[in-house]
Parts: sequence; C-alpha cells; structure tokens
Amino acid sequence: MRIFVVLILVGIGLAGCSSNPKKLNDFEAGAISDVVTRMTDLMVHDITNPPLAARFYSYACLAGYEIVSQNNASFKSMYGVLNEYPQIPRPDSITGYDYQLAAILSMNMTARSMQPSGKNLKKYEDDYTDSLAREGYDENTILQSKKYAEYVCKNILAYAKKDKYNKISNLQRYSPLNVEGGWFPTPPAFIAAVEPEFRTVRPFTLDTCAQFQPVAPVKFSKEKSSPFFKLMLSNYELKLSPEQKAVAAFWDCNPFAVQDNGHLLTSLKKISPGAHWLGITGIACMQGKKSFDASMQIFTLVSVGLMDGFISCWDEKYRSNRIRPETAIRKYIDPSWTPLLQTPPFPEYLSGHSVISSTSATILTQYFGENFHYTDSVEVSYGLPSRSFKSFNEAAIEAGISRYYGGIHFMDAIDEGRKQGIKVGEWVMQSFNANQPATASKK
Repeated sequence: MRIFVVLILVGIGLAGCSSNPKKLNDFEAGAISDVVTRMTDLMVHDITNPPLAARFYSYACLAGYEIVSQNNASFKSMYGVLNEYPQIPRPDSITGYDYQLAAILSMNMTARSMQPSGKNLKKYEDDYTDSLAREGYDENTILQSKKYAEYVCKNILAYAKKDKYNKISNLQRYSPLNVEGGWFPTPPAFIAAVEPEFRTVRPFTLDTCAQFQPVAPVKFSKEKSSPFFKLMLSNYELKLSPEQKAVAAFWDCNPFAVQDNGHLLTSLKKISPGAHWLGITGIACMQGKKSFDASMQIFTLVSVGLMDGFISCWDEKYRSNRIRPETAIRKYIDPSWTPLLQTPPFPEYLSGHSVISSTSATILTQYFGENFHYTDSVEVSYGLPSRSFKSFNEAAIEAGISRYYGGIHFMDAIDEGRKQGIKVGEWVMQSFNANQPATASKK
C-alpha cells in the first residue's frame, strides 16, 4: 500500500506514549505526493490519456487547496482566479476537523469519483483512517474531517461537471482527414485519434483555447529541396548516442505504448507526462522544505497549468493536423524506417511534452528559483534510473528534445511547443497573482 504512507508514519510517531485521544499535527508535502501516486497507479491501469489525466489531477488538487484556502488566510481562494470557479463558503455546521487531513481526504474523494477505477481508492482511504484511529487519534476529528472533505468534494465535482468534458462524447466521431501531409494512425496498434475535441473543454485561466495560438508549422512538402523535407531528413539521418537514447527513454511517458508479441499487443504501462511533472513537483516541495499548505498551492497551480497547457496544445494539434515523422519518412524516404519510441496517437504539431514541460517548469521556477538543483527519481519504479538537473528549465528543454531523439516529433514542433508552454505557465501565474476583486469571477 503506497497511498498515505507518509501520513501513516506521521500518525505512528504522534501516537507517542499516551493513552489519551490524539489530534493530528501538520502534514508534509509527501502526503500530497502519496495521493497523486495512487491516482497515477490507477491511471496506468486504466491507460488514461494525458489530457484526461491532467483533468483528474487538477480537480483533485483543487479540492485539497480549497480547504487550505478556507483555513489559512495566507492562501487565497481560486474564486475570482479560475474561470467560473464557484464561491464555496466554509461550512459552519462542521467543526472539530483537522483541515489538512480534510484536504488529503477531499483530494482522494474527488479522484475516486472521477477516475474510471476510482472505487479502488475507497479501500485505501478507509484503511488509512482506520489506522489513525487505532493509533489513538481522536475519532471525532477524523469523522468531522471526512464530512468537511465530502462537502468540498461535492462542490468541486459540480464545478468539474460544468467544464463540458462530458459533452465530448456527443460530438461527431473524429475521422483522419484524407489530405496529403495530414495525420494518420501509426503502428503497431494504429490507435484512433485521442481527445480530438479537448479544445472544447473549459480552460482554468485561458480566455480561449487559442489564446496563445502558435505560428503555423513548416508547410508539408515532398519536394526534396523544401524546408519540410529537410525536417524529415534531420530525423531520418540522426545517429543517436547512448546518452540520447537514455534521454528519450526517460521522458517517453507514453501510456499507449504496446509490445508486439507476434499475435498479441500488450500494454507497457507507462505514466503520462503530467504525472511525471507532478512527481517532480513533489520532489521539489520536499527538498525545498515547503509546508503542507504551500505544497498544496504549488501542486494545484502545476496541475492547473497542465490542464491549460493540454487544452492549448490540443487545439493546435487538431488545427494543423500534421503528419508524424514515422508516417512521412516511411512514405517519402524509407519504408523500413522506425522511430526509437512508439508514436503517440494524435497529430504531430505542437509537441505536447514541450508545451506542458515548459508550462510546469515556468510555474515551479516561480516558487523555487532559476537554479534549483534536484534529482528526478519519478521513473525509478518504472525501471528507469534517476536523472539530475540544475533547473526545471533544463529538465523541460531535455523533455522537449527527447521527442526528437525518439523520432516522434519534428524540431519546429519542439521549439514552438516550448514557446507555447512558457506563455501558458506565465499566464497561469499572472492570473493567480493578479489582485482581483473577490466578487468578480474571471471570464
């Protein structure tokens, strides 16, 4: 059992040597990471696509942060910051709770209500609170914390329901456009286009999905003297060093990756890019000794950035609808060519990794500075060694170039994706830091 491990250890330590009921003390950032890790485990099991994963993370974090903001005046509410975010009054009828425990429970409740296999989180939640009671914690405090968590969870779920994601299934089914240079499903699984209508989902801070619409991609052409053909040749002729291969593998983060066993395709079970960056967020908060409340704010803003980054990126992907290197190179240069990494199932431009990595790095840099050295061990449990970085921006740049090394993106998608991500990250922080009237909801 990995969820709430840090919390349980805290509980055991605080139980001490008294037989009197105990009340919970301050938690740490690791408690938030535990919930995110458990959410990620379920997403790997469910093969949750990257944009949808960001949606799950963001609402779960908002539930936790709402409780923090209601109980710590140093942390302002998202009311008046996020588009259509409701004003959620603190419930006077619920007393005797521990708000940090309530924040953790509300995160978990929101996740189990939204994720396809979320019911599995209920057992961990029950086991955790039962263990607290056995260790001598005040049972009424636990009960009241649960009630508070449920109250906020209900309000956050109502907010999530209005973001229009549930209307996507009613839209016309997407079919690849039969145009030269257009995207088409790739081997080995030839998976259909993922989230082609994600641009229709309500963003958190952006005015519109196209607020930061990038320059158009290099125009497709099969002429050997054209800029596009030169992009193809760059991918085709690249000879990878062992280090470049390691970089590509480290940032792969492709939930759709499969292994072809001849007569059967089996999932390789990988995390999403957003899960990787939230893992980095947890590492930074622990290393930077951020308080639980400050960590809850940072996790929330990074997850909000992930959501707006994906909405912005996916809007461009299905507008430009550009062919993937794998398809283009096989058709126009070498039918036997294969990329190092499996190609994800959506159009090429922009690079999603470049966008959301730069968005996340921009937000994290606001809290930890330009030269925050850290070791990224997020992928260790998935069989990959740690990598160390001198800054979040260094990591974001490496995440972007990894897609070129992997053979799944052209360089202009990476370069422009980085620019796009920085703009989104700066906008998220500007929106949050702006002095807005508490009565005015941002449109």
